[in-house]
Amino acid sequence: MRNFDLSPLYRSSIGFDRMASILDSMSSNEQNQPSYPPYNIELTGEDQYRITMAVAGFADEELNIEMEQNKLTVSGKKEPSEEDKTYLHQGIAARNFERRFQLADHVRVEHAHMENGLLHIDLRREIPEAMKPRTISIAKNGLLEGSE
Repeated sequence: MRNFDLSPLYRSSIGFDRMASILDSMSSNEQNQPSYPPYNIELTGEDQYRITMAVAGFADEELNIEMEQNKLTVSGKKEPSEEDKTYLHQGIAARNFERRFQLADHVRVEHAHMENGLLHIDLRREIPEAMKPRTISIAKNGLLEGSE
């Protein structure tokens, strides 16, 4: 695994120590996460995203989506089957899972729905008004335009 030296960043900037901890947690999370269930992350608009997970065999009530701070956790808990089945081949995974996603600031879940064995989670980044670019007026002769 690659380790990044962010010390030059600390010499000329303030407040980026949080970014370093995010990068560390993301790299350690990726190593520990299983590959099941498979998923896609797509950009559906300028500030809109969709996570699609293949969760065939899971009912809505067996899935849980939880968002805490900037972490999205999707988990599935399959109840043990009371039927005694003998499989010749079992290729459809029906095991419990937990998948975590690190979200950027101001990204929130809009809604989630199931369709054809796929769980779709739609996300949107909403930048607060105070953080959007704004034009600053330049004062003339020490006075703002329109004031005397």
